[in-house]
Amino acid sequence: MLKTRLIPTLLWKNFGLVKGVSFDSWRRIGTVLPAIKVYNTRDVDELVLLDIAATDEGREPDYESIEELAAECFVPFTIGGGITETAHIRNLLKAGADKVVINSAAYENPQLIQQGANQFGAQCIVASIDAKRTPDGSYRCFSHCGSKKTNQHPANWAQTLEQLGAGEILITSVDEDGVMNGYDLPLIKAISQRVSIPVIASGGAGHYSHFVEAIQQAGASAVAAASMFHFTEQTPAEGKQHMAEKGIAVRNIRIIG
Repeated sequence: MLKTRLIPTLLWKNFGLVKGVSFDSWRRIGTVLPAIKVYNTRDVDELVLLDIAATDEGREPDYESIEELAAECFVPFTIGGGITETAHIRNLLKAGADKVVINSAAYENPQLIQQGANQFGAQCIVASIDAKRTPDGSYRCFSHCGSKKTNQHPANWAQTLEQLGAGEILITSVDEDGVMNGYDLPLIKAISQRVSIPVIASGGAGHYSHFVEAIQQAGASAVAAASMFHFTEQTPAEGKQHMAEKGIAVRNIRIIG
Protein backbone atom coordinates (compact mmCIF):
# COMPACT_ATOMS: atom_id res chain seq x y z
CA MET A 1 0.00 0.00 0.00
CA LEU A 2 1.38 3.39 -1.00
CA LYS A 3 1.77 5.87 1.82
CA THR A 4 -0.07 9.17 1.65
CA ARG A 5 1.96 12.19 0.59
CA LEU A 6 1.63 15.75 1.80
CA ILE A 7 2.62 18.27 -0.87
CA PRO A 8 2.84 22.05 -0.46
CA THR A 9 2.08 23.99 -3.62
CA LEU A 10 3.97 27.13 -4.59
CA LEU A 11 2.43 29.50 -7.15
CA TRP A 12 5.06 31.48 -9.01
CA LYS A 13 4.35 34.71 -10.90
CA ASN A 14 6.76 37.39 -12.05
CA PHE A 15 9.62 36.13 -9.87
CA GLY A 16 7.52 36.02 -6.69
CA LEU A 17 5.19 33.70 -4.86
CA VAL A 18 1.51 34.56 -4.95
CA LYS A 19 -1.73 33.23 -3.54
CA GLY A 20 -5.31 34.10 -4.34
CA VAL A 21 -8.88 32.95 -3.93
CA SER A 22 -10.59 30.96 -6.68
CA PHE A 23 -7.63 31.60 -9.00
CA ASP A 24 -8.09 35.37 -8.66
CA SER A 25 -7.10 38.37 -6.53
CA TRP A 26 -3.47 37.32 -6.45
CA ARG A 27 -1.41 38.71 -3.59
CA ARG A 28 2.34 38.45 -3.26
CA ILE A 29 3.46 36.36 -0.31
CA GLY A 30 7.22 36.19 -0.73
CA THR A 31 9.89 34.76 -2.96
CA VAL A 32 10.48 31.21 -4.09
CA LEU A 33 13.92 30.29 -2.82
CA PRO A 34 13.35 31.07 0.88
CA ALA A 35 10.11 29.09 0.77
CA ILE A 36 11.90 26.09 -0.71
CA LYS A 37 14.58 26.27 1.98
CA VAL A 38 11.92 26.34 4.69
CA TYR A 39 10.04 23.39 3.24
CA ASN A 40 13.30 21.41 3.04
CA THR A 41 13.14 21.30 6.84
CA ARG A 42 9.38 20.80 7.22
CA ASP A 43 8.91 17.06 6.59
CA VAL A 44 7.18 17.51 3.25
CA ASP A 45 7.12 14.67 0.75
CA GLU A 46 7.28 16.74 -2.41
CA LEU A 47 7.05 20.34 -3.59
CA VAL A 48 4.98 21.54 -6.55
CA LEU A 49 6.00 24.81 -8.20
CA LEU A 50 3.56 26.20 -10.77
CA ASP A 51 4.46 29.16 -12.98
CA ILE A 52 0.94 30.52 -13.34
CA ALA A 53 1.91 33.25 -15.82
CA ALA A 54 3.81 31.19 -18.39
CA THR A 55 0.86 29.86 -20.40
CA ASP A 56 -0.97 33.19 -20.61
CA GLU A 57 2.27 34.91 -21.62
CA GLY A 58 2.89 32.28 -24.29
CA ARG A 59 6.35 31.39 -23.07
CA GLU A 60 8.09 28.20 -22.12
CA PRO A 61 9.43 27.49 -18.63
CA ASP A 62 12.25 29.57 -17.16
CA TYR A 63 14.85 26.80 -17.13
CA GLU A 64 17.65 28.91 -15.72
CA SER A 65 15.66 29.94 -12.66
CA ILE A 66 14.29 26.43 -12.19
CA GLU A 67 17.81 24.98 -12.28
CA GLU A 68 18.86 27.39 -9.52
CA LEU A 69 15.79 26.51 -7.43
CA ALA A 70 16.13 22.77 -7.98
CA ALA A 71 19.72 22.89 -6.74
CA GLU A 72 18.38 24.06 -3.37
CA CYS A 73 15.39 21.70 -3.19
CA PHE A 74 16.11 18.48 -1.31
CA VAL A 75 12.71 16.83 -1.78
CA PRO A 76 11.13 15.64 -5.05
CA PHE A 77 10.42 18.74 -7.12
CA THR A 78 7.48 18.96 -9.54
CA ILE A 79 7.30 21.85 -12.01
CA GLY A 80 4.41 23.14 -14.12
CA GLY A 81 3.56 26.08 -16.33
CA GLY A 82 4.26 26.77 -20.00
CA ILE A 83 4.82 23.16 -21.04
CA THR A 84 3.56 22.64 -24.59
CA GLU A 85 5.99 20.14 -26.13
CA THR A 86 8.21 17.26 -25.13
CA ALA A 87 11.33 19.40 -25.49
CA HIS A 88 10.05 21.48 -22.59
CA ILE A 89 9.69 18.35 -20.48
CA ARG A 90 13.20 17.23 -21.37
CA ASN A 91 14.65 20.62 -20.50
CA LEU A 92 12.85 20.74 -17.17
CA LEU A 93 14.11 17.29 -16.21
CA LYS A 94 17.62 18.36 -17.17
CA ALA A 95 17.19 21.47 -15.03
CA GLY A 96 16.43 19.33 -11.99
CA ALA A 97 12.69 18.71 -11.99
CA ASP A 98 11.64 15.22 -10.90
CA LYS A 99 8.15 15.49 -12.42
CA VAL A 100 6.26 17.92 -14.63
CA VAL A 101 2.68 19.18 -14.44
CA ILE A 102 0.73 19.53 -17.69
CA ASN A 103 -2.66 21.22 -17.81
CA SER A 104 -3.75 23.63 -20.56
CA ALA A 105 -1.64 22.13 -23.36
CA ALA A 106 -3.28 18.72 -22.92
CA TYR A 107 -6.67 20.03 -24.09
CA GLU A 108 -5.18 21.32 -27.32
CA ASN A 109 -2.74 18.45 -27.80
CA PRO A 110 -3.67 15.34 -25.76
CA GLN A 111 -0.84 13.42 -27.41
CA LEU A 112 1.61 15.51 -25.39
CA ILE A 113 0.71 13.38 -22.37
CA GLN A 114 1.29 10.18 -24.32
CA GLN A 115 4.52 11.41 -25.87
CA GLY A 116 5.82 12.58 -22.51
CA ALA A 117 4.99 9.28 -20.82
CA ASN A 118 6.54 7.27 -23.64
CA GLN A 119 9.77 9.28 -23.70
CA PHE A 120 10.31 9.99 -20.03
CA GLY A 121 8.12 7.55 -18.11
CA ALA A 122 4.60 7.88 -16.75
CA GLN A 123 6.00 8.41 -13.26
CA CYS A 124 7.11 11.93 -14.14
CA ILE A 125 3.93 13.09 -15.92
CA VAL A 126 1.38 14.73 -13.61
CA ALA A 127 -1.79 15.68 -15.44
CA SER A 128 -3.48 18.64 -13.79
CA ILE A 129 -7.22 19.37 -13.88
CA ASP A 130 -8.78 22.63 -12.72
CA ALA A 131 -12.54 22.27 -12.32
CA LYS A 132 -15.50 24.50 -11.46
CA ARG A 133 -19.12 23.79 -10.66
CA THR A 134 -21.65 24.96 -13.24
CA PRO A 135 -25.08 26.43 -12.34
CA ASP A 136 -26.72 23.01 -12.80
CA GLY A 137 -24.36 21.46 -10.23
CA SER A 138 -22.17 19.56 -12.67
CA TYR A 139 -18.48 20.21 -13.21
CA ARG A 140 -16.43 21.41 -16.14
CA CYS A 141 -12.69 21.57 -16.68
CA PHE A 142 -11.09 24.97 -17.13
CA SER A 143 -7.75 25.71 -18.76
CA HIS A 144 -5.40 28.71 -18.70
CA CYS A 145 -5.35 29.13 -14.95
CA GLY A 146 -9.09 28.69 -14.62
CA SER A 147 -10.00 31.34 -17.18
CA LYS A 148 -11.16 29.25 -20.16
CA LYS A 149 -14.05 26.80 -19.95
CA THR A 150 -13.70 23.54 -21.85
CA ASN A 151 -16.31 20.95 -22.79
CA GLN A 152 -14.62 18.29 -20.70
CA HIS A 153 -16.12 16.77 -17.55
CA PRO A 154 -13.37 16.25 -14.92
CA ALA A 155 -13.95 12.53 -14.31
CA ASN A 156 -14.12 11.73 -18.02
CA TRP A 157 -11.06 13.85 -18.72
CA ALA A 158 -9.14 12.19 -15.89
CA GLN A 159 -9.88 8.79 -17.38
CA THR A 160 -8.67 9.99 -20.79
CA LEU A 161 -5.48 11.37 -19.27
CA GLU A 162 -4.81 8.05 -17.56
CA GLN A 163 -5.35 6.19 -20.82
CA LEU A 164 -2.89 8.55 -22.52
CA GLY A 165 -0.24 7.62 -19.96
CA ALA A 166 -0.37 10.16 -17.13
CA GLY A 167 1.14 8.81 -13.93
CA GLU A 168 -0.88 11.00 -11.55
CA ILE A 169 -3.84 13.37 -11.53
CA LEU A 170 -3.69 16.69 -9.68
CA ILE A 171 -7.32 17.80 -9.24
CA THR A 172 -7.96 21.37 -8.07
CA SER A 173 -11.33 22.89 -7.25
CA VAL A 174 -11.27 26.47 -8.53
CA ASP A 175 -14.31 27.28 -6.39
CA GLU A 176 -12.62 26.16 -3.17
CA ASP A 177 -9.12 27.41 -3.96
CA GLY A 178 -7.78 29.64 -1.19
CA VAL A 179 -11.02 29.56 0.83
CA MET A 180 -9.68 27.04 3.37
CA ASN A 181 -13.12 25.55 4.05
CA GLY A 182 -12.16 22.09 2.88
CA TYR A 183 -11.67 20.21 -0.37
CA ASP A 184 -14.50 19.58 -2.82
CA LEU A 185 -14.97 15.98 -1.76
CA PRO A 186 -17.54 14.99 -4.42
CA LEU A 187 -15.20 16.24 -7.14
CA ILE A 188 -12.22 14.34 -5.75
CA LYS A 189 -14.29 11.20 -5.25
CA ALA A 190 -15.57 11.33 -8.82
CA ILE A 191 -11.99 11.40 -10.07
CA SER A 192 -10.60 8.75 -7.72
CA GLN A 193 -13.40 6.33 -8.56
CA ARG A 194 -12.73 6.66 -12.27
CA VAL A 195 -8.94 6.18 -12.38
CA SER A 196 -6.45 3.74 -10.91
CA ILE A 197 -3.48 6.12 -10.80
CA PRO A 198 -2.78 8.33 -7.75
CA VAL A 199 -5.04 11.35 -7.28
CA ILE A 200 -3.69 14.48 -5.56
CA ALA A 201 -6.40 16.58 -3.90
CA SER A 202 -5.93 20.34 -4.18
CA GLY A 203 -7.94 23.49 -3.51
CA GLY A 204 -9.53 24.25 -0.16
CA ALA A 205 -7.42 22.75 2.61
CA GLY A 206 -7.54 24.85 5.77
CA HIS A 207 -7.19 22.32 8.57
CA TYR A 208 -5.56 18.95 9.11
CA SER A 209 -9.01 17.33 9.24
CA HIS A 210 -9.49 18.27 5.60
CA PHE A 211 -6.54 16.04 4.67
CA VAL A 212 -8.24 13.13 6.42
CA GLU A 213 -11.54 13.78 4.66
CA ALA A 214 -9.91 13.89 1.23
CA ILE A 215 -8.21 10.56 1.84
CA GLN A 216 -10.77 8.59 3.79
CA GLN A 217 -13.97 9.96 2.27
CA ALA A 218 -12.94 10.89 -1.26
CA GLY A 219 -10.15 8.39 -2.02
CA ALA A 220 -7.27 10.79 -2.63
CA SER A 221 -3.76 9.33 -2.66
CA ALA A 222 -2.07 12.59 -1.69
CA VAL A 223 -3.04 16.03 -0.44
CA ALA A 224 -1.75 19.39 -1.62
CA ALA A 225 -2.08 22.68 0.24
CA ALA A 226 -0.89 26.25 0.01
CA SER A 227 -2.90 28.87 1.93
CA MET A 228 -3.01 26.96 5.21
CA PHE A 229 0.77 26.82 5.32
CA HIS A 230 1.24 30.43 4.21
CA PHE A 231 -1.43 32.11 6.33
CA THR A 232 -1.80 29.96 9.47
CA GLU A 233 0.53 28.44 12.05
CA GLN A 234 -0.22 24.90 10.87
CA THR A 235 2.72 22.83 9.63
CA PRO A 236 3.24 19.83 7.35
CA ALA A 237 4.73 17.83 10.23
CA GLU A 238 1.66 18.36 12.40
CA GLY A 239 -0.53 17.54 9.43
CA LYS A 240 1.21 14.21 9.02
CA GLN A 241 0.91 13.46 12.70
CA HIS A 242 -2.83 14.18 12.58
CA MET A 243 -3.28 11.87 9.61
CA ALA A 244 -1.29 9.13 11.31
CA GLU A 245 -3.45 9.44 14.42
CA LYS A 246 -6.49 8.88 12.19
CA GLY A 247 -5.05 5.64 10.86
CA ILE A 248 -3.56 6.94 7.61
CA ALA A 249 -0.16 5.64 6.57
CA VAL A 250 2.13 8.61 5.90
CA ARG A 251 5.76 9.01 4.92
CA ASN A 252 8.61 10.27 7.08
CA ILE A 253 6.51 11.03 10.13
CA ARG A 254 8.17 12.86 13.00
CA ILE A 255 6.33 12.67 16.33
CA ILE A 256 5.72 16.11 17.79
CA GLY A 257 5.21 17.07 21.44
